[in-house]
Amino acid sequence: MEESVRIDKWLWAVRIFKTRSDAAEACRNNRVTINDAYTKPSRDVKTGDIVSVKKLPVTWTFRVLEPISNRQPAKNVPMYAENITPQEELDKLNVPRETIFIQRDRGTGRPTKKERRELDELMDDLSYLEWED
Repeated sequence: MEESVRIDKWLWAVRIFKTRSDAAEACRNNRVTINDAYTKPSRDVKTGDIVSVKKLPVTWTFRVLEPISNRQPAKNVPMYAENITPQEELDKLNVPRETIFIQRDRGTGRPTKKERRELDELMDDLSYLEWED
C-alpha cells in the first residue's frame, strides 16, 4: 500500500492511541521512539521499523508490518503491527496493587484539614514507591 506514513497517523490507525492528537502529544513528550530514537509526530515510519511507546507502567514495542494511515478495525491491526513487547514488560501489568483502606467512624463527616494532609502525604509516599525502579 503506502511506503511510509507519519508516526502519529500510524499510532492512531493501529489503535495504540484513541486520537491522533494523543499520539502526537506522546511523540512531543518523548514517549515514542522509532528504532531507539525519539521522534516528532511528523516523522515517517516504514515497514520493519521498531516503534516503542511508553504507556505507564509498560513500554510497548511494535514492529511495523505495513504503514497505514486510515484507522483500522481491531481485528485488522495484526496485519499492520506486530506486538513484540518483552515478557518482563508485560509482567508489570500483573503486579498486584497494594490498597490502603483507612478506617473512619461512620458519621464523623469529612476529614479535617490535618487528616486530609496526612492522607495526601501517605498517598504521595505510596505513589513514589510504586513507580520507583
